[in-house]
Amino acid sequence: MKNKDSISAIIGGAFFAIPYLGIGVALFPSLVIGGAAFAAGELVMSGIKPKETLKTTNISLYKKIEKAKKENKEIENLIPKVENQNTKDNLKEISSSVDKILKVVEKEPKKEKRLNNFFDYYLPVLINIVNEYDEIENQRLISKEGKSFLDKANKMIGETNKAFKMILSNLYQKDIMDSEAELKVYEMMLKADGITEDSIMKGSADDE
Repeated sequence: MKNKDSISAIIGGAFFAIPYLGIGVALFPSLVIGGAAFAAGELVMSGIKPKETLKTTNISLYKKIEKAKKENKEIENLIPKVENQNTKDNLKEISSSVDKILKVVEKEPKKEKRLNNFFDYYLPVLINIVNEYDEIENQRLISKEGKSFLDKANKMIGETNKAFKMILSNLYQKDIMDSEAELKVYEMMLKADGITEDSIMKGSADDE
């Protein structure tokens, strides 16, 4: 039985039991009252729509975001293990950017289209690089090849930090442009109504 049916049944049962058992109303009238209450409950509950969530409206994106959150958590857990301070700082900023990107897309799912390979490539590969980086960095004796990898990884993590900041900025770009356009219209209306600071000062001078 669905939730709304269960609630309606409870309402109907209560409206039957109170008259019949509580105040001694005959069986048939009590059944009529209970049935009417059940029907009313069904009518009311059918008009209540369940709250829409990303999980119910876009399950594919929901799964991507949940996976990305786990990957970002993995980055956060790796940060204390990294010895190179510059790389540690870059990873902190990357994690912050990822968190903000995910919040933006959760709020406005249409912006997923601007992320290209963010979910499917950049994050998973970054996790692999950082895990390998941590493993090599913590070796007692690092080979020539290992040092070369660390240098390349340091550089790549720094570039990734810049790239993720740019991705985040691009997500906000249209909103900023829309807000700037709205500000210009607002300013023009203020001037048209003669209530800008310059207009007020000019009006005060004319009154003297």
